[in-house]
Amino acid sequence: MPMITLSVQSPAASDEENWNMSPILIEISIAILIVAVCVALIVWIGRYTGAASERRMMGMLKRAGVDPEVATGGDAKAIMKEVRSRCRRCGSEDLCDRWLEGKVVKGGNSFCPNARIFRNLARKTRRTA
Repeated sequence: MPMITLSVQSPAASDEENWNMSPILIEISIAILIVAVCVALIVWIGRYTGAASERRMMGMLKRAGVDPEVATGGDAKAIMKEVRSRCRRCGSEDLCDRWLEGKVVKGGNSFCPNARIFRNLARKTRRTA
Protein backbone atom coordinates (compact mmCIF):
# COMPACT_ATOMS: atom_id res chain seq x y z
CA MET A 1 0.00 0.00 0.00
CA PRO A 2 1.38 3.43 -0.92
CA MET A 3 2.08 5.83 1.86
CA ILE A 4 0.60 9.26 1.76
CA THR A 5 2.48 11.98 3.50
CA LEU A 6 0.97 15.27 4.38
CA SER A 7 3.04 18.36 4.50
CA VAL A 8 1.90 21.06 6.85
CA GLN A 9 3.23 24.59 6.36
CA SER A 10 3.03 27.28 8.87
CA PRO A 11 0.83 30.26 7.94
CA ALA A 12 3.88 32.54 7.92
CA ALA A 13 5.58 30.42 5.25
CA SER A 14 2.58 30.47 2.90
CA ASP A 15 2.22 34.27 3.30
CA GLU A 16 5.85 34.69 2.40
CA GLU A 17 5.44 32.58 -0.74
CA ASN A 18 2.41 34.61 -1.83
CA TRP A 19 4.39 37.85 -1.65
CA ASN A 20 7.31 36.55 -3.71
CA MET A 21 6.65 37.62 -7.30
CA SER A 22 8.48 36.12 -10.20
CA PRO A 23 11.15 38.30 -11.83
CA ILE A 24 9.12 38.39 -15.07
CA LEU A 25 6.11 39.90 -13.31
CA ILE A 26 8.32 42.49 -11.65
CA GLU A 27 9.85 43.45 -15.01
CA ILE A 28 6.43 43.69 -16.65
CA SER A 29 5.17 45.87 -13.80
CA ILE A 30 8.19 48.17 -14.13
CA ALA A 31 7.71 48.38 -17.91
CA ILE A 32 4.04 49.31 -17.48
CA LEU A 33 4.98 51.95 -14.93
CA ILE A 34 7.62 53.44 -17.27
CA VAL A 35 5.13 53.57 -20.16
CA ALA A 36 2.54 55.25 -17.92
CA VAL A 37 5.06 57.87 -16.79
CA CYS A 38 6.09 58.54 -20.41
CA VAL A 39 2.47 58.98 -21.50
CA ALA A 40 1.81 61.33 -18.57
CA LEU A 41 4.89 63.41 -19.46
CA ILE A 42 3.86 63.65 -23.11
CA VAL A 43 0.37 64.81 -22.14
CA TRP A 44 1.79 67.35 -19.67
CA ILE A 45 4.28 68.74 -22.21
CA GLY A 46 1.53 69.00 -24.83
CA ARG A 47 -0.73 70.93 -22.48
CA TYR A 48 2.11 73.19 -21.35
CA THR A 49 3.23 74.07 -24.88
CA GLY A 50 -0.39 74.52 -25.97
CA ALA A 51 -1.06 76.97 -23.14
CA ALA A 52 2.14 78.91 -23.88
CA SER A 53 1.25 79.05 -27.57
CA GLU A 54 -2.26 80.29 -26.75
CA ARG A 55 -0.83 83.00 -24.50
CA ARG A 56 1.54 84.19 -27.25
CA MET A 57 -1.23 84.12 -29.87
CA MET A 58 -3.56 86.22 -27.70
CA GLY A 59 -0.70 88.65 -27.03
CA MET A 60 -0.06 88.98 -30.75
CA LEU A 61 -3.75 89.61 -31.38
CA LYS A 62 -3.78 92.42 -28.81
CA ARG A 63 -0.54 93.98 -30.09
CA ALA A 64 -1.91 93.85 -33.66
CA GLY A 65 -5.03 95.72 -32.52
CA VAL A 66 -7.47 92.81 -32.79
CA ASP A 67 -10.03 92.36 -30.08
CA PRO A 68 -9.64 88.69 -29.03
CA GLU A 69 -13.41 88.42 -28.53
CA VAL A 70 -14.06 89.48 -32.13
CA ALA A 71 -11.48 87.03 -33.41
CA THR A 72 -13.18 84.06 -31.74
CA GLY A 73 -16.67 84.73 -33.01
CA GLY A 74 -18.50 84.30 -36.30
CA ASP A 75 -16.52 83.61 -39.46
CA ALA A 76 -13.22 84.09 -37.65
CA LYS A 77 -13.47 80.70 -35.90
CA ALA A 78 -12.12 78.84 -38.93
CA ILE A 79 -9.38 81.43 -39.37
CA MET A 80 -8.42 81.21 -35.70
CA LYS A 81 -8.16 77.43 -35.93
CA GLU A 82 -5.49 77.84 -38.62
CA VAL A 83 -3.81 80.63 -36.62
CA ARG A 84 -3.61 78.37 -33.53
CA SER A 85 -2.15 75.58 -35.62
CA ARG A 86 0.56 77.88 -37.01
CA CYS A 87 1.37 79.22 -33.54
CA ARG A 88 1.80 75.70 -32.18
CA ARG A 89 4.18 74.77 -35.00
CA CYS A 90 6.11 78.05 -34.91
CA GLY A 91 9.83 77.89 -34.22
CA SER A 92 10.15 81.52 -33.12
CA GLU A 93 8.76 81.24 -29.60
CA ASP A 94 11.68 83.04 -27.95
CA LEU A 95 11.63 85.90 -30.45
CA CYS A 96 7.86 86.13 -30.09
CA ASP A 97 8.09 86.34 -26.29
CA ARG A 98 10.76 89.06 -26.49
CA TRP A 99 8.74 91.00 -29.08
CA LEU A 100 5.59 90.79 -26.95
CA GLU A 101 7.56 92.08 -23.94
CA GLY A 102 8.79 95.03 -26.03
CA LYS A 103 12.43 93.94 -26.01
CA VAL A 104 12.59 93.61 -29.83
CA VAL A 105 11.70 96.79 -31.67
CA LYS A 106 13.15 96.27 -35.16
CA GLY A 107 11.12 94.62 -37.89
CA GLY A 108 7.76 94.51 -36.16
CA ASN A 109 6.18 91.10 -36.03
CA SER A 110 7.30 90.10 -39.53
CA PHE A 111 8.82 86.91 -38.06
CA CYS A 112 5.31 85.72 -37.16
CA PRO A 113 3.71 83.28 -39.63
CA ASN A 114 0.34 84.86 -38.75
CA ALA A 115 1.37 88.52 -39.10
CA ARG A 116 -0.60 89.05 -42.34
CA ILE A 117 -3.72 87.42 -40.87
CA PHE A 118 -3.45 89.56 -37.72
CA ARG A 119 -3.19 92.73 -39.88
CA ASN A 120 -6.27 91.71 -41.87
CA LEU A 121 -8.23 90.91 -38.70
CA ALA A 122 -7.21 94.28 -37.23
CA ARG A 123 -8.50 96.08 -40.34
CA LYS A 124 -11.75 94.11 -40.18
CA THR A 125 -12.13 94.92 -36.46
CA ARG A 126 -11.62 98.64 -37.13
CA ARG A 127 -14.21 98.63 -39.93
CA THR A 128 -16.87 96.97 -37.77
CA ALA A 129 -16.23 99.22 -34.77
